[in-house]
Amino acid sequence: MAACQTVNAMVEWITSDGLVDYETAVEQMEARAEAIARGVADEAVWLLEHPPLYTAGTSARPEDLTDPHRFPVHVSRRGGEYTYHGPGQRVAYTMLDLNRRGRDIRAFVRGLEDWIIATLAEFNIRGERREGRVGVWVVRHDRPLTAAGFPPEDKIAAIGVRVRRWVTFHGISINVEPDLGHFAGIVPCGIREHGVTSLVDLGIPASLTDVDVALRRTFDRAIGPAAAVLDDPFEVRR
Repeated sequence: MAACQTVNAMVEWITSDGLVDYETAVEQMEARAEAIARGVADEAVWLLEHPPLYTAGTSARPEDLTDPHRFPVHVSRRGGEYTYHGPGQRVAYTMLDLNRRGRDIRAFVRGLEDWIIATLAEFNIRGERREGRVGVWVVRHDRPLTAAGFPPEDKIAAIGVRVRRWVTFHGISINVEPDLGHFAGIVPCGIREHGVTSLVDLGIPASLTDVDVALRRTFDRAIGPAAAVLDDPFEVRR
């Protein structure tokens, strides 16, 4: 699965070099999530890149795939709509046990948003939530105002998760230095009136390694530690 693995507070951090095939990644995520649910593996965060591809989440609409022949399209069982993955984008797959973190999927997704926002803050980028829009957004004060008189907003990070037996997989992606033109083959997350951006597009010359360091540094603060293993894995401490 990985070129580099470290374990910290029972969460294993895995970093893969090179581009990881999407279907291979899904198979390995599902296997790890199942092992976590059975209590025979630690939680894990897997940092990787994919080759250029589009994924269709469970809410994807056919009309939002505007160029179906541009890149391979993978049907995904994660939540959400169409998403692009490719080189220069840091994908972080989170295989975490909500039996030990509170069985609250909404709270978990909010924690992922907090994690992205805290990571961007390490680079002096203000990431924000928007009601009704999945992911994390930045206000473009460097661009002309919209027709409504507001600064435009671009998406910098996406979130899409799946939960099975209260163990999560899939996760987040942060645009570090992808080819933003590759997003043109889809309507990202079904949102037509806004664009996409990246750290480098915002003038931050960050590398994937820089972002990995920030993700590690902010994880516990945003997501929080897991509770101790319980005798009954389906008992949740309040």
